[in-house]
Amino acid sequence: MLKDITIGQYFPGKSLVHRMDPRMKIILVILYIVMLFTGDNVGSLIVGIFFLLIAYPVSKIPMKMVAKGVKPVIPIILFTAVLNMLFVDGKVLWSWWVFKLTQEGIQLAVMMAVRIVCLIAGTSLLTYTTSPIALTDAIERLLSPLKKLNLPVHELAMMMTIALRFIPTLIEETDKIISAQKARGADMESGSIIDRAKAMIPILIPLFVSAFRRAEELALAMECRCYRGGEGRTRMKQLHLCGIDFVGLAFVVFCFALTLITNTLLPSMF
Repeated sequence: MLKDITIGQYFPGKSLVHRMDPRMKIILVILYIVMLFTGDNVGSLIVGIFFLLIAYPVSKIPMKMVAKGVKPVIPIILFTAVLNMLFVDGKVLWSWWVFKLTQEGIQLAVMMAVRIVCLIAGTSLLTYTTSPIALTDAIERLLSPLKKLNLPVHELAMMMTIALRFIPTLIEETDKIISAQKARGADMESGSIIDRAKAMIPILIPLFVSAFRRAEELALAMECRCYRGGEGRTRMKQLHLCGIDFVGLAFVVFCFALTLITNTLLPSMF
Protein backbone atom coordinates (compact mmCIF):
# COMPACT_ATOMS: atom_id res chain seq x y z
CA MET A 1 0.00 0.00 0.00
CA LEU A 2 2.77 2.43 0.90
CA LYS A 3 4.52 1.83 -2.42
CA ASP A 4 1.37 2.93 -4.23
CA ILE A 5 1.54 6.46 -2.81
CA THR A 6 2.89 8.71 -5.58
CA ILE A 7 2.37 12.14 -3.99
CA GLY A 8 5.44 14.34 -4.41
CA GLN A 9 7.16 12.13 -6.99
CA TYR A 10 8.70 13.68 -10.10
CA PHE A 11 9.02 11.82 -13.40
CA PRO A 12 11.56 13.51 -15.71
CA GLY A 13 10.49 13.95 -19.30
CA LYS A 14 10.44 16.25 -22.32
CA SER A 15 6.72 16.42 -22.99
CA LEU A 16 4.83 19.64 -23.63
CA VAL A 17 3.56 19.68 -20.05
CA HIS A 18 7.09 19.19 -18.69
CA ARG A 19 8.28 22.18 -20.73
CA MET A 20 5.56 24.50 -19.48
CA ASP A 21 6.41 27.28 -17.07
CA PRO A 22 5.89 25.96 -13.51
CA ARG A 23 4.11 29.18 -12.52
CA MET A 24 1.53 28.61 -15.23
CA LYS A 25 1.12 24.98 -14.17
CA ILE A 26 0.36 26.03 -10.60
CA ILE A 27 -2.21 28.56 -11.84
CA LEU A 28 -3.80 25.96 -14.14
CA VAL A 29 -4.05 23.43 -11.31
CA ILE A 30 -5.76 26.03 -9.11
CA LEU A 31 -8.20 26.82 -11.94
CA TYR A 32 -8.86 23.10 -12.40
CA ILE A 33 -9.65 22.68 -8.68
CA VAL A 34 -12.02 25.65 -8.81
CA MET A 35 -13.60 24.16 -11.92
CA LEU A 36 -14.22 20.83 -10.18
CA PHE A 37 -15.91 22.46 -7.19
CA THR A 38 -17.87 24.88 -9.37
CA GLY A 39 -19.52 22.07 -11.32
CA ASP A 40 -22.63 20.60 -9.74
CA ASN A 41 -23.88 18.08 -12.30
CA VAL A 42 -22.81 15.12 -14.41
CA GLY A 43 -21.80 17.34 -17.33
CA SER A 44 -19.20 19.16 -15.23
CA LEU A 45 -17.69 15.84 -14.15
CA ILE A 46 -17.44 14.76 -17.77
CA VAL A 47 -15.56 17.99 -18.51
CA GLY A 48 -13.16 17.30 -15.60
CA ILE A 49 -12.52 13.76 -16.86
CA PHE A 50 -12.09 15.08 -20.41
CA PHE A 51 -9.35 17.41 -19.16
CA LEU A 52 -7.46 14.48 -17.59
CA LEU A 53 -7.84 12.31 -20.69
CA ILE A 54 -6.13 15.08 -22.69
CA ALA A 55 -3.55 16.22 -20.11
CA TYR A 56 -2.09 12.83 -19.18
CA PRO A 57 -1.36 11.60 -22.74
CA VAL A 58 0.14 15.00 -23.60
CA SER A 59 2.37 14.83 -20.49
CA LYS A 60 3.32 11.21 -21.38
CA ILE A 61 2.51 10.13 -17.83
CA PRO A 62 0.81 6.69 -17.91
CA MET A 63 -2.80 6.68 -16.77
CA LYS A 64 -2.00 3.81 -14.41
CA MET A 65 -0.33 6.41 -12.19
CA VAL A 66 -3.84 7.75 -11.51
CA ALA A 67 -4.87 4.36 -10.18
CA LYS A 68 -1.75 4.16 -8.01
CA GLY A 69 -2.36 7.64 -6.63
CA VAL A 70 -6.02 6.95 -5.86
CA LYS A 71 -5.55 3.48 -4.34
CA PRO A 72 -4.37 4.68 -0.87
CA VAL A 73 -7.43 6.95 -0.46
CA ILE A 74 -10.03 4.39 -1.57
CA PRO A 75 -11.17 3.81 2.06
CA ILE A 76 -11.84 7.55 2.44
CA ILE A 77 -13.73 7.63 -0.87
CA LEU A 78 -15.85 4.63 0.12
CA PHE A 79 -16.58 6.09 3.55
CA THR A 80 -17.67 9.39 2.01
CA ALA A 81 -19.82 7.58 -0.56
CA VAL A 82 -21.58 5.49 2.10
CA LEU A 83 -22.38 8.57 4.18
CA ASN A 84 -23.85 10.32 1.15
CA MET A 85 -25.92 7.30 0.13
CA LEU A 86 -27.43 6.69 3.57
CA PHE A 87 -27.95 10.18 4.95
CA VAL A 88 -29.14 12.26 1.97
CA ASP A 89 -32.85 12.93 1.69
CA GLY A 90 -34.69 12.10 -1.50
CA LYS A 91 -36.56 9.29 -3.21
CA VAL A 92 -36.20 6.31 -0.85
CA LEU A 93 -35.12 3.06 -2.51
CA TRP A 94 -34.42 1.10 0.68
CA SER A 95 -34.67 1.86 4.39
CA TRP A 96 -33.80 0.18 7.67
CA TRP A 97 -33.89 1.82 11.10
CA VAL A 98 -32.29 5.27 10.69
CA PHE A 99 -30.62 4.43 7.38
CA LYS A 100 -32.21 5.37 4.07
CA LEU A 101 -30.80 4.59 0.63
CA THR A 102 -32.03 7.29 -1.72
CA GLN A 103 -31.67 7.89 -5.42
CA GLU A 104 -30.27 11.36 -4.82
CA GLY A 105 -27.81 9.92 -2.29
CA ILE A 106 -26.46 7.44 -4.84
CA GLN A 107 -26.07 10.18 -7.43
CA LEU A 108 -24.31 12.44 -4.95
CA ALA A 109 -22.04 9.60 -3.77
CA VAL A 110 -20.95 8.81 -7.33
CA MET A 111 -20.35 12.49 -8.07
CA MET A 112 -18.29 13.03 -4.92
CA ALA A 113 -16.19 9.91 -5.59
CA VAL A 114 -15.46 10.95 -9.18
CA ARG A 115 -14.68 14.49 -8.03
CA ILE A 116 -12.14 13.26 -5.46
CA VAL A 117 -10.46 11.03 -8.08
CA CYS A 118 -10.26 13.94 -10.53
CA LEU A 119 -8.91 16.20 -7.79
CA ILE A 120 -6.12 13.77 -6.89
CA ALA A 121 -5.24 13.06 -10.52
CA GLY A 122 -5.22 16.73 -11.52
CA THR A 123 -3.09 17.94 -8.61
CA SER A 124 -0.68 14.99 -8.90
CA LEU A 125 0.05 15.95 -12.49
CA LEU A 126 1.77 19.09 -11.18
CA THR A 127 4.36 17.19 -9.14
CA TYR A 128 4.72 14.45 -11.78
CA THR A 129 5.89 16.97 -14.37
CA THR A 130 7.64 19.64 -12.26
CA SER A 131 10.98 19.24 -10.52
CA PRO A 132 11.26 20.36 -6.87
CA ILE A 133 13.66 23.18 -7.81
CA ALA A 134 11.32 24.53 -10.50
CA LEU A 135 8.38 24.22 -8.13
CA THR A 136 10.23 26.22 -5.47
CA ASP A 137 11.09 28.99 -7.93
CA ALA A 138 7.50 29.11 -9.19
CA ILE A 139 5.98 29.35 -5.72
CA GLU A 140 8.47 32.06 -4.75
CA ARG A 141 7.75 34.09 -7.87
CA LEU A 142 3.98 33.80 -7.40
CA LEU A 143 4.25 34.85 -3.76
CA SER A 144 6.78 37.62 -4.43
CA PRO A 145 4.22 40.44 -3.91
CA LEU A 146 4.04 39.35 -0.27
CA LYS A 147 7.65 40.45 0.20
CA LYS A 148 6.32 43.98 0.56
CA LEU A 149 4.68 42.77 3.78
CA ASN A 150 8.09 41.53 5.02
CA LEU A 151 7.06 37.90 4.71
CA PRO A 152 9.91 35.37 4.16
CA VAL A 153 8.60 34.24 0.79
CA HIS A 154 11.69 32.32 -0.27
CA GLU A 155 11.89 30.42 3.01
CA LEU A 156 8.18 29.55 2.86
CA ALA A 157 8.50 28.27 -0.71
CA MET A 158 11.57 26.26 0.20
CA MET A 159 9.86 24.65 3.21
CA MET A 160 6.75 23.77 1.20
CA THR A 161 8.79 22.14 -1.56
CA ILE A 162 11.07 20.24 0.82
CA ALA A 163 8.04 18.92 2.71
CA LEU A 164 6.46 17.78 -0.55
CA ARG A 165 9.69 16.24 -1.78
CA PHE A 166 10.26 14.30 1.43
CA ILE A 167 6.90 12.51 1.27
CA PRO A 168 8.19 9.71 -1.04
CA THR A 169 11.37 9.45 1.02
CA LEU A 170 9.50 9.04 4.31
CA ILE A 171 7.11 6.54 2.71
CA GLU A 172 10.06 4.46 1.53
CA GLU A 173 11.63 4.70 5.00
CA THR A 174 8.36 3.60 6.62
CA ASP A 175 8.14 0.59 4.32
CA LYS A 176 11.69 -0.44 5.24
CA ILE A 177 10.98 -0.11 8.98
CA ILE A 178 7.79 -2.18 8.68
CA SER A 179 9.65 -4.91 6.78
CA ALA A 180 12.43 -4.90 9.39
CA GLN A 181 9.96 -5.16 12.28
CA LYS A 182 8.09 -8.02 10.58
CA ALA A 183 11.39 -9.82 10.05
CA ARG A 184 11.93 -9.60 13.82
CA GLY A 185 8.56 -11.24 14.43
CA ALA A 186 6.37 -8.19 14.99
CA ASP A 187 2.64 -8.79 14.42
CA MET A 188 0.87 -5.66 13.13
CA GLU A 189 -2.18 -7.14 11.44
CA SER A 190 -3.92 -9.16 14.16
CA GLY A 191 -5.54 -8.31 17.48
CA SER A 192 -7.83 -5.47 18.49
CA ILE A 193 -7.57 -1.86 17.38
CA ILE A 194 -5.68 -1.03 20.58
CA ASP A 195 -3.20 -3.83 19.93
CA ARG A 196 -2.63 -2.60 16.39
CA ALA A 197 -2.12 0.95 17.66
CA LYS A 198 0.49 -0.30 20.15
CA ALA A 199 2.19 -2.22 17.35
CA MET A 200 2.70 1.09 15.51
CA ILE A 201 4.98 2.43 18.26
CA PRO A 202 8.05 0.44 17.07
CA ILE A 203 7.44 1.99 13.63
CA LEU A 204 6.78 5.60 14.60
CA ILE A 205 9.79 6.02 16.90
CA PRO A 206 12.43 4.94 14.31
CA LEU A 207 10.56 6.95 11.66
CA PHE A 208 10.72 10.15 13.73
CA VAL A 209 14.41 9.53 14.50
CA SER A 210 15.13 8.98 10.81
CA ALA A 211 13.15 12.11 9.82
CA PHE A 212 15.05 14.31 12.29
CA ARG A 213 18.35 12.82 11.15
CA ARG A 214 17.55 13.51 7.50
CA ALA A 215 16.48 17.06 8.37
CA GLU A 216 19.77 17.66 10.20
CA GLU A 217 21.78 16.23 7.29
CA LEU A 218 19.88 18.43 4.84
CA ALA A 219 20.47 21.53 6.95
CA LEU A 220 24.18 20.70 7.21
CA ALA A 221 24.44 20.13 3.45
CA MET A 222 22.73 23.46 2.71
CA GLU A 223 25.02 25.25 5.17
CA CYS A 224 28.12 23.66 3.61
CA ARG A 225 26.97 25.02 0.25
CA CYS A 226 26.79 28.51 1.77
CA TYR A 227 23.02 28.70 1.58
CA ARG A 228 21.86 31.93 3.22
CA GLY A 229 18.24 32.20 2.15
CA GLY A 230 16.77 34.14 -0.74
CA GLU A 231 18.64 37.42 -0.20
CA GLY A 232 20.88 38.05 -3.22
CA ARG A 233 20.17 34.60 -4.61
CA THR A 234 20.55 34.13 -8.38
CA ARG A 235 19.12 31.44 -10.66
CA MET A 236 20.77 29.54 -13.45
CA LYS A 237 17.43 28.99 -15.22
CA GLN A 238 15.10 31.95 -15.57
CA LEU A 239 11.36 31.39 -15.83
CA HIS A 240 9.75 32.60 -19.06
CA LEU A 241 6.24 32.18 -20.42
CA CYS A 242 6.02 30.76 -23.93
CA GLY A 243 3.38 29.71 -26.43
CA ILE A 244 2.79 26.33 -24.79
CA ASP A 245 1.78 28.05 -21.55
CA PHE A 246 -0.88 30.15 -23.26
CA VAL A 247 -2.20 27.12 -25.14
CA GLY A 248 -2.58 25.32 -21.81
CA LEU A 249 -4.29 28.34 -20.28
CA ALA A 250 -6.69 28.54 -23.24
CA PHE A 251 -7.54 24.85 -22.87
CA VAL A 252 -8.29 25.15 -19.14
CA VAL A 253 -10.37 28.30 -19.72
CA PHE A 254 -12.28 26.39 -22.42
CA CYS A 255 -12.99 23.54 -19.97
CA PHE A 256 -14.01 26.08 -17.33
CA ALA A 257 -16.43 27.69 -19.79
CA LEU A 258 -17.92 24.27 -20.61
CA THR A 259 -18.44 23.68 -16.88
CA LEU A 260 -20.30 26.96 -16.50
CA ILE A 261 -22.42 26.13 -19.55
CA THR A 262 -23.35 22.70 -18.15
CA ASN A 263 -24.25 24.33 -14.84
CA THR A 264 -26.69 26.54 -16.72
CA LEU A 265 -28.22 23.90 -19.00
CA LEU A 266 -28.28 20.82 -16.76
CA PRO A 267 -30.03 20.43 -13.38
CA SER A 268 -27.91 20.55 -10.22
CA MET A 269 -27.34 17.41 -8.17
CA PHE A 270 -26.88 19.30 -4.88
